[in-house]
Amino acid sequence: MTHRPRKRFGQNFLRDDNVIFAIVSAINPRADEHLVEIGPGQGALTGRLLAEAGFLDVVELDRDLVSELTRRFAGESRLRIHSADAMKFDFSALGSGEKLRIVGNLPYNISTPLLFHLFEQAPCIMDMHFMLQKEVVDRLCAAPGGKDYGRLGIMAQYYCDMEPLMEVYPESFYPPPKVISAVVRLVPHQRRPVEVPADALSRVVTAAFGQRRKTLRNALGNVLGEDEIRAAHVDPGERAENLSLQEYAQLAQILIAKR
Repeated sequence: MTHRPRKRFGQNFLRDDNVIFAIVSAINPRADEHLVEIGPGQGALTGRLLAEAGFLDVVELDRDLVSELTRRFAGESRLRIHSADAMKFDFSALGSGEKLRIVGNLPYNISTPLLFHLFEQAPCIMDMHFMLQKEVVDRLCAAPGGKDYGRLGIMAQYYCDMEPLMEVYPESFYPPPKVISAVVRLVPHQRRPVEVPADALSRVVTAAFGQRRKTLRNALGNVLGEDEIRAAHVDPGERAENLSLQEYAQLAQILIAKR
């Protein structure tokens, strides 16, 4: 393909065969599985996945790439190409009862909102393997007390188990990005680790990290009072980065009762 990478789509095409092999090995697709690739680009992963998966859907925004992929994989009955924006795509409509395995080298400029879009569709997903900016993977997998711990990691924990798999360096792409990338595995929970609605949890977490340097009594002032924070068995003098998912769920339960 002679496609010129487009900055507005955040295109950095993976071209390192060793990295491609390592990613496919980590995914370990089987002949009875339904895979979905987001942003197949020039098809570096697509052909390898198709060789092992039972069926593959790909979702590509760039129409020129859609045309190239259509020509390259013409006649392949196990591949379906969607010219669509993954941010607006209904992944749950792809399956016929089976759970989807989703893969992608996600554009870094939309990776976080796209993850949340996918989290909302978690019931139809078996697992996800994504190439992301390493900084995002660090935030996804961070534990309480660290500088990377925040809203993204807490909400991701609510929906999935996560495991960082490998780092990928700029020279593995064309054009080379200015950051180190990493591959992460996300597996949606069969049962959520806390029993609280996502919207209430998100409201508390967002408020807490909106003023990260302040104590909870100040950061949550517009959401919960000091006595209400104590009623959740949480110290109002703590800071947002020191609370576990369970403690945020306890605060969210107080918020729900308050309503």
